[in-house]
Amino acid sequence: MSRDQTRAADRWLAHMRRGDFAAAWAESDWLLQHGGRRQDPRLPRHEQAVWDGTPPHGRRVLVRCYHGLGDTIQFARFLPRLAALAAEVTTWAQPALLPLLATMPDAGRLLPLHDGVPAVDHEVDVEIMELAHLFRVTPATLPARVPYLHVAPAAGVRRAAGALAVGVAWRAGGWDDRRSVPPALLAPLTRVPGVTLHVLQRGAGLDERPPGFGVVSGADDPLAAARIVRALDLVVTVDSMPAHLAGALGVPVWTLLHADADWRWMDGGERSPWYPTMRLFRQERAGDWEPVVARVAGALARLAAAA
Repeated sequence: MSRDQTRAADRWLAHMRRGDFAAAWAESDWLLQHGGRRQDPRLPRHEQAVWDGTPPHGRRVLVRCYHGLGDTIQFARFLPRLAALAAEVTTWAQPALLPLLATMPDAGRLLPLHDGVPAVDHEVDVEIMELAHLFRVTPATLPARVPYLHVAPAAGVRRAAGALAVGVAWRAGGWDDRRSVPPALLAPLTRVPGVTLHVLQRGAGLDERPPGFGVVSGADDPLAAARIVRALDLVVTVDSMPAHLAGALGVPVWTLLHADADWRWMDGGERSPWYPTMRLFRQERAGDWEPVVARVAGALARLAAAA
């Protein structure tokens, strides 16, 4: 991008961090008009811009899900609003998410994402995270009613008599390791009385689990994972897919954020306009997780005592 385009992108980020979405969309509009959006197919899909500004009203719309599973879950909230305006909506989504997205009323037609091109006739092309710009949402107008994904809770989630069932995940995807918490630092959570910890962590991060840390309850299948999360009283997680899953299901979730958190969490505060059941616990100094975990443990002890 040119220097002016880079500056516009930097201003966009600053506006979003302040929660001034309207000013950010003005920058997005400028970038659309001045060719500052990256549409180079040689780039990774998640870096490609798709939407060209064409409105969806009365048109056939293709929604591409080029980012992570958590991103798709977060921005799927816009699909029913899109379906109410468009003639037809087709969502080209990660195959693992299709059964979960199918629990959302008015989500449109769902097709599995693959490495080729979509065999779908469409008049409007948009990446799912671009829907926030398409609708020009603000923190006050975000569709934040939860749950917007609907699953029955899993049966048989183990807990001690009268104890809270609390899910835990500590490792996020590799694109930003600052989001992850070394699981040994979560030991204070194991000492909170009246709590049964359920490990939701999957993938390589599960190998980091300290001996005896919680009960392994997670699932690789997103629909099965959603049913487990629905059966919990609380989820404590880093900025990763379980945070979005719990938020979309309307389950209380405490999200641990590093000091330079992603724009979607903005720059301050404990609450998020994206998820009314979410509480944010932020680092005060980069890389310093111990005070964050201490605050979480204290809040968890108070919650368990009041239960």
